[in-house]
Amino acid sequence: MDTDSVFYTDRSGKVTSNPLLDQLPSYQSLLYRRKASNSGTKRRSSSRARFGSSGSGKWSTISKHDEKQKSQVEQRPTRALPQTMAQKRAFRLQEDAELSSWRQWRQSTHRYLRRLQDDVHEWLTALQLWRGDIHLIEGMFGTGILSYFSFLRFLVMLNLIIFTLMFSFVLLPIIVAPHASANITYNQNDGGVCSDYPSSTRRGLVIFHEHITDLLSGGGFLEQTYLFYGYYRADKIHFPRITYNLPLAYLLVTIAYLFLSLIWIVKRSATGFKRNLIQDEDRFQSFCNKIFAGWDFCITNGNAAKLKRSSLLYELRTDLEEERIKQKIADRTRKEKCRIYLIRFILNLFVIAVLAGCFYSIYIATIFSQEAQRKEVKENFIVDLIHEYLPSIVITLANFITPLLFSVIINFEDYSPAFEIRFTLMRCVFMRLTSIGVLLFSLWSQITKCKEGPCVCGYNHLVYSCWETRVGQEMYKLTVFDFIIIVAVTIFVEFPRKLIVKYCDCGLAKWLGQQEFAIPQNVLEIVYGQTICWIGAFYSPVLPAICTIKYFFIFYIKKVSLMKNCRPATRPFRASSSNFFFLGVLLIGLILACVPVIVSVAQINCSQACGPFVNYTTSWEVLPTAISELPSGAQTLLFTISSEAFAVSFFVVTCLAMFYVIALAGAHKRVIKQLREQLAMEGRDKHFLIQKLCQAQKLSAITSPGSRSQRQSSRSSPSYHTSFSNNFPEGLFLAHSPPDTSTHV
Repeated sequence: MDTDSVFYTDRSGKVTSNPLLDQLPSYQSLLYRRKASNSGTKRRSSSRARFGSSGSGKWSTISKHDEKQKSQVEQRPTRALPQTMAQKRAFRLQEDAELSSWRQWRQSTHRYLRRLQDDVHEWLTALQLWRGDIHLIEGMFGTGILSYFSFLRFLVMLNLIIFTLMFSFVLLPIIVAPHASANITYNQNDGGVCSDYPSSTRRGLVIFHEHITDLLSGGGFLEQTYLFYGYYRADKIHFPRITYNLPLAYLLVTIAYLFLSLIWIVKRSATGFKRNLIQDEDRFQSFCNKIFAGWDFCITNGNAAKLKRSSLLYELRTDLEEERIKQKIADRTRKEKCRIYLIRFILNLFVIAVLAGCFYSIYIATIFSQEAQRKEVKENFIVDLIHEYLPSIVITLANFITPLLFSVIINFEDYSPAFEIRFTLMRCVFMRLTSIGVLLFSLWSQITKCKEGPCVCGYNHLVYSCWETRVGQEMYKLTVFDFIIIVAVTIFVEFPRKLIVKYCDCGLAKWLGQQEFAIPQNVLEIVYGQTICWIGAFYSPVLPAICTIKYFFIFYIKKVSLMKNCRPATRPFRASSSNFFFLGVLLIGLILACVPVIVSVAQINCSQACGPFVNYTTSWEVLPTAISELPSGAQTLLFTISSEAFAVSFFVVTCLAMFYVIALAGAHKRVIKQLREQLAMEGRDKHFLIQKLCQAQKLSAITSPGSRSQRQSSRSSPSYHTSFSNNFPEGLFLAHSPPDTSTHV
């Protein structure tokens, strides 16, 4: 008998070989690997040492394994045991009886706290914003569109927290100071040319439409209010027991909301990144997931079920098309490669030219708008409003036209369908977010440029006496105009299109079709608005509250539009990949938003006529000044943390931690690979056993007259440790007779 054979036990307790299980592909693969690594003699000696020459050694191995499994079962919690509720209660009572009174009190306390935690979690879940609406959307349209509304809820909560920080540390001290017997030390004007800040409040008889212009532009009566940077002129607020440093709080809150946004986004995107990485790891696994686990059981609507079916069909066709394109790429000749690369190069040059034209148009529109606003003689209401919103109008037109051009251009570049979507979206992201940067660059080129040589105050104080407020007004106008465009498109474009498609049978209606609810484009809209909010929160502390209200209304507008005007997109967007995509684009927007804020804080001179940083050259100077007022011990600690030696040490430790994580990820990847191979081998084993089952059934059909004698003999046959022995006769599953017989079937 070969000692490496898979063993079974007969009634006498003797461990012998099982010829059926010895033929399994997994066992044959194990033998092959052993032969490749060791010689035949070493293999036999090691196997003898492992299994022993007698059955008692094997029984000891089996008993140790059973004891280990039993100990693992005993260590598992009662609720995780594979038993009925009555058995679990009896097992728990038995455990409680064996414990001391102290252990029983600890366990009861632990159970009470766990139940309390579950109840609190359920209570918080019930209080979650838009819980019922999101469940309704999930049931009607699936998890793909649900991810968009969940992302919108996340932005509402994020902006609410940002405004809470701004209100608590910037607005609230100024509001409370007059009512708390506190003295406010204001930044006094030194009488120089840089400290002149003329009021923009309209005087005399004010026409009604001028109030509307002020409300939409942030000028007039809104300019010197809590809404903008220039209103916060306080330097110190002296409460009875503490002195509050408002400039330091203003700067630290700005750093805090940017850092908080970064941490929250990275934390939420980690889960989506893991799922995305697992899905993209193996194409075969992707096919299996779509076929066997692709259905969304949250869907309760019939039309949504048909749409989900067509979406799965589209995904399978897309995957097959990608495989076909990969094969086509592999079969390309050198001439075809040169041709396609030349076409892509020319088209990318055209895309760059389109982007450059859009950016130049934004630059010209911004300069023209600033010059028009400086004119003392105003024209009529409509023209003045167009001059105010000219940069916003140009940015909106560019964001509307360029995606259409990109979707046409991508068809000639011969990419795979999945890469076409991602590449087009990245171009749109670049266009939307970079347009904000071009607008700010245009403003700063006007702020830092003076007609007569270098600026005396470090900025153009004649035109922009409080340039931070002017930047805040531009961010305010972009936010308001973005909301107006979303509402206008829903009412004047999507709703009439739905009526035309529903009640008109002409060819134009069939060609237009019902409006699709395109998830990526809608996400880009709110990411664009959130990037404006991050930039503008420094110049307009109340802007996060405006964005919170804006996104609150957008949720209901998009919900009504989805249910009444639109239909889900034919190109599916999975929830797992979409969540990671949303947060990835949002992270790009946050990084781009940090750049102008850092530049304005650290490089450009502060306005000397408004704001909390009048006494400083740049906003960043308030931090070293505050540190110099601390005790010597705290200064030493902070200087040590900011020194080069600490930075180098921290960098080395971070690199070591990164190398450890990379090594751990490599080990996990190897384990996953082995588990996949094991799963594949188990599939071959099942296929082998099914073949043997079919052979045994054919054999039993041929030898049916002697079935009674076989049943009688099977009563004395040994019991095999297989999953089939509990439900079916053993003879059906054995291609060979037991090894103690002299013949084989």
